[in-house]
Amino acid sequence: MQTTRPHTDCRRPARRTRVHERITRVLLRRILRGELAAGAKLPTERTLARTFEVNRATVREALRYLENLELISVRQGDGAYVRNFLESGNLQIAKDLVRVDEAMRREILTAIMEVRRTNIPEVAYAAALRRTPEQLQQLEKVALRSPQQSVMARDRQVHRIIARASGNILNILLINFFEDFFDAFGDLYFGNKRHCRRSETFHRDICEAIAQQNAGHARDIMRDALQYAEAAVGAAVTEAKRPRPEERRPF
Repeated sequence: MQTTRPHTDCRRPARRTRVHERITRVLLRRILRGELAAGAKLPTERTLARTFEVNRATVREALRYLENLELISVRQGDGAYVRNFLESGNLQIAKDLVRVDEAMRREILTAIMEVRRTNIPEVAYAAALRRTPEQLQQLEKVALRSPQQSVMARDRQVHRIIARASGNILNILLINFFEDFFDAFGDLYFGNKRHCRRSETFHRDICEAIAQQNAGHARDIMRDALQYAEAAVGAAVTEAKRPRPEERRPF
């Protein structure tokens, strides 16, 4: 009895979450594709529950998520209305946009990499000026003395330490956002041995510039590394989309 009950309780929330996410995904795609325009009123909870064959509590959970993203506005006693997602300040929308379709996926990836290329070199600049001896020690350990880690894992830590060394909380949050976002695209870059060697060189160079507190050089190294990564990932995405020649049939 004691082993069976917890197991049953664990399965119930997971099942409800899957249903809630399915409803959210359908509505979110319709909003982001413009099928549900800004100002449009969503069907009632009762209608949505009937459409998705769930209870109203599950519908409310889905609507709550969309409201937190600032995609809809729930008016008590009136209903839920679609908001203009371009006026939202919630960066989670960028991650959700990637799931809409392939064209949007590429557009968002390009936009994120452009923002990253513009912002992160300045983070490296600030880190070179403000880093503490302890932060430099952490950076050197990860960048120069962690062969047991994959290059991708090292790269994540290098950027994380640099963000913290910048002394700006928003830089740290931005790095976290970029990390979460690029989890889906990391293999496009780090799956290539040449790119991995390029990253290892970057780790050594940025570590040396920050150690010497050469802020301008650190910024240039970071910008060059991000430009290289942006071009490499763009080429990989293009290659992945290119149709492969059909195999010839023997007859």
